[in-house]
Amino acid sequence: MGVMAEDTVEISPDELDNYLRSNTRVFAKVGEGTYYITHTDGYWRVQDCGKLNEKGHFTDCSELVPTVNEVLHLRCIDGKSLYDLAEEAEFYASLDQ
Repeated sequence: MGVMAEDTVEISPDELDNYLRSNTRVFAKVGEGTYYITHTDGYWRVQDCGKLNEKGHFTDCSELVPTVNEVLHLRCIDGKSLYDLAEEAEFYASLDQ
């Protein structure tokens, strides 16, 4: 689990795929919610930063998928995908703890 950087990262919808392939994780603020997109153990997932599990980790709000393309198109945030929301989202780098 990373820590959200203070400054935003400018990422267009067309750049999101490449950014995730290079960095394997990013935070996205959409409206009132903050989401963590990450790659662990061979799978991509979207996690809700506002909901923690019993271990204090973010909870999954998407299924686990094997490719970046799939995670970008999952409808897991109020029925919309990350790709759908990329224009309005604010992105933040994920820093090591």
